[in-house]
Amino acid sequence: MVMDVNETMEQQVVTAQLTMIQAINQALKTALESDDTTLILGEDVGKNGGVFRATEGLFEEFGDERVIDTPLSESGIIGTSVGLAVNGYKPIAEIQFMGFIYPAYDQIMTHVSRLRMRSMGHYSVPMVIRAPYGAGIRAPEIHSDSTETLFTHMPGIKVVCPATPYAAKGLLLAAIEDPDPVLFMEPIRSYRAFRQDVPLEKYTLEIGKGNKVTEGEDVTLIAWGAMVPIAEEAAKKASKKGISCEVLDLQTLYPLDIDLIKDSVQKTGRAVIVHEANRTNGLGSEIVSVINDTAFLYLRAPIERVTAFDVPVPMFALENHYLPTVERVLKSIDYVVNF
Repeated sequence: MVMDVNETMEQQVVTAQLTMIQAINQALKTALESDDTTLILGEDVGKNGGVFRATEGLFEEFGDERVIDTPLSESGIIGTSVGLAVNGYKPIAEIQFMGFIYPAYDQIMTHVSRLRMRSMGHYSVPMVIRAPYGAGIRAPEIHSDSTETLFTHMPGIKVVCPATPYAAKGLLLAAIEDPDPVLFMEPIRSYRAFRQDVPLEKYTLEIGKGNKVTEGEDVTLIAWGAMVPIAEEAAKKASKKGISCEVLDLQTLYPLDIDLIKDSVQKTGRAVIVHEANRTNGLGSEIVSVINDTAFLYLRAPIERVTAFDVPVPMFALENHYLPTVERVLKSIDYVVNF
């Protein structure tokens, strides 16, 4: 771990070069240290430190009453978390892979997302559901799903998806402090893909606000999670052709940062949406609707979507073909620019 000290006029900010999984671990440790009501529960999160080592070292430091190994029962994990949340705790529930979340869907839909409304505000459900998602790591079947739209269509729960270590720590701490439930999607292929300067102190990023990664004039590229680096690389290659791309990292999938999308597309007049979920009824369709509602008269070309195909995530040999690539994004950029 490389340490660095960045000085500002007001204070010294100590940072470290962290991977995303290290930043998540640090956020969890910070939350446990700062609030005794914060608990972590899930399969293998304790002694084993989590299947991806996101909770490594936390069981030893905080004990088995705050970092809790559970049975292999996703519905039980979420149901227990609801009970804890309405009784004054802040549970952080880990679902090992997003493809394992389906047995818990009933709990999330009928209790997690609705309890505040059902109780007319007498109860809230301040809990976080961590869900590693996405393909690109040669995992077996059911381990690579990207089913965010099952939850972005569910009023009462926020859906967050970081693309960088810095965003992962800040958004996770914000999610833990949120008085309402948050689904925190973690792109598996980005866990150890690169390092970034991350402040060691506690900080939060606002949920519901996206990030403009690069400024551009000709095309807006909209992505989240593991697709942000793909969009960035495509933007770099497009710049060699004289095409200026503005890259947006949504960071929050529900609620969307509509102003960020609107302002960018009104400026560029073109949009390419990149996501690794299936094309049909993917979140890209909702973003197309947002653009039609807020920037239709500014468009110079049809909106393009670069997505996975409408099939289950395939096994290893076809995984790279299934996922959006830099080349496919570039093809869509060329199409909207030359329309």
